[in-house]
Amino acid sequence: MATQASTKSHGNSHGKGATGPDDETRHQGAIKDPKDWTTGGEPMTGAQESYLDTLSREAGEEVPADLTKGEASQKIDELRHKTGRDATPAAAKTLDR
Repeated sequence: MATQASTKSHGNSHGKGATGPDDETRHQGAIKDPKDWTTGGEPMTGAQESYLDTLSREAGEEVPADLTKGEASQKIDELRHKTGRDATPAAAKTLDR
C-alpha cells in the first residue's frame, strides 16, 4: 500500500488529464526568476549576506552591502559559478564524460 500512495503523490505524466511539468523540471523544483519574487525587493537575508561574504572573499570581489534578496540571489549564483561551487558531484561527473 505504501507503494501505491507514493506513486499517487508523484503523479503520472501519462495519465488522463496530466498537465504537470516534465520529469526534469519536477526534479529541479519550481525555480522562479528572482525578478519575479514577491519579496525580491526586500533587503537580503542574514544567510544571504553571510554566504555572499564567503563567496566574495573566495572570488576576490567586493559586494555591495545593500543588495535586495533578488539581487543577492543573482550575485550568489554568479559567484558560485566563478568560484566553482556551482558544480554538484553529479553535475561534475556528467561534465567529465
